Amino acid sequence: MSTTPRQWYARQTRRLITAPVVIAVTVLIGVTLPLWVVAAAALSPVLPGHWRPLRLLWVLILYLVVESLLLVVLFGLWLSSGFGWRVRRPYYQGIHYDLVEGVLWVFFREARRVLNLTIDTEGPDPNAYPGKPLLVCCRHAGPGDSFTLIYALMQWYHREPRVVLKDTLAWDPAIDVILHRIPARFISPNPKKGETASEQIERDISELATGLDENDAFVIFPEGGNFTPHRREKGIERLRRLGMYRMADRAEQMTNVLAPRPGGFLAALAAAPEADVVMVAHTGMDHLLTVGDVWRELPMDKRLVMQWWQVPRAEIPEGRDAQIEWLFGWWERIDEWIDEHRAEDLPARRRRRSSHLDHR
Repeated sequence: MSTTPRQWYARQTRRLITAPVVIAVTVLIGVTLPLWVVAAAALSPVLPGHWRPLRLLWVLILYLVVESLLLVVLFGLWLSSGFGWRVRRPYYQGIHYDLVEGVLWVFFREARRVLNLTIDTEGPDPNAYPGKPLLVCCRHAGPGDSFTLIYALMQWYHREPRVVLKDTLAWDPAIDVILHRIPARFISPNPKKGETASEQIERDISELATGLDENDAFVIFPEGGNFTPHRREKGIERLRRLGMYRMADRAEQMTNVLAPRPGGFLAALAAAPEADVVMVAHTGMDHLLTVGDVWRELPMDKRLVMQWWQVPRAEIPEGRDAQIEWLFGWWERIDEWIDEHRAEDLPARRRRRSSHLDHR
C-alpha cells in the first residue's frame, strides 16, 4: 500500500515521541525498582486478591523491558538493512516474524505462570492441509484474543499471519514498526476522499489478502470489534435499518457473538481464491470487558479453550448472497459452541508443566 508524504511524516513523528517515552519509562522504573516492589508488596495484603499489585507490577515491567529491547533490535535491523532499504525483503521479514513469535512466547509463558492461565486448542491436525494459504476468521471478545490467535497460528500452524488492526494500536511503537515491515494494515476511521469507511476497509483487506502463499494466514475478525451487549444491540438495529429483517432476527438469537459484517470477509475470500477458511471460537475471557473487570479477576485461574474448524475451499458456496448466508450459519454454530464451553476455573495456584498452549 502506497504511503503519502503526509502519512510518512505523521508516522515518523509519532515514533519519535512514543519510542523514547517507552525506553525512558523503562529506565526510570528500573532505577526505582526497589521502591515499586516495596509499595506493591505493602499494598498486596490490603487489596483483595492473591498478591494482585505485585503480579501487575511484574506484567508491566516485563512489557516495558521486552518493548524497549525490541525497539533496540528493530533499530539494529533497520541499520543492517541499509537504513531500511532492504527491510521488507523476505529475509528481513522472516526475522521480524521470528521476533514476533519469540515475544509472544515470552508473554504467554509468563501469563501461564503469573496469572495461572491455561490455553488449550482443539481442532484439526495442523498438518492436514499442507501447502494451503488460510483465511482465518475469529470471534472478537475479551482482552488479548488477537495475540492468542496470532501466537497459536505461528506455533501450531507454523504460519506467517497477515493482520488488520485499528490504527490506534500504532501508538505502541514496537507494533507500529514491526507491522509496517511485514504484510499488515492499520485501518483508519477516516477514509480517503471519494471513499466510504467500508469501501476503504474492503479495499485494504483485498490488497492484503492478495498473493497469499502456502505458509501465509490472513486473519480477520468479521464482527469488527470486541463483543459487548451494547454493540450487539447496535448491530441488530443496524441490520433492521438496512431492511435485513431476517438477518436481524437471526442475530437476535445469537447471545454470545455480534452479527458478522461480511464485507471484509468477502473481499478477502475473493482476493485469495485458493485459500481454505479456518473458523476460530474461544471462550474464557468473554466477560472481561473493562480494565476494572481484568483487575477484579487477577489472578485469573482460568482454562481457556480455542476451537478451530478448517473448511476446504470446495465447501464454500459461490455468490455473495450464498456466502453471507454461509458466514451467518457459521456464526450461529460458534454461538452454540460458546454456550456449551464456558470458562473453566482452575484450582488456585495450580501449576502445569506441560505447554500452556496444548493441541488436542
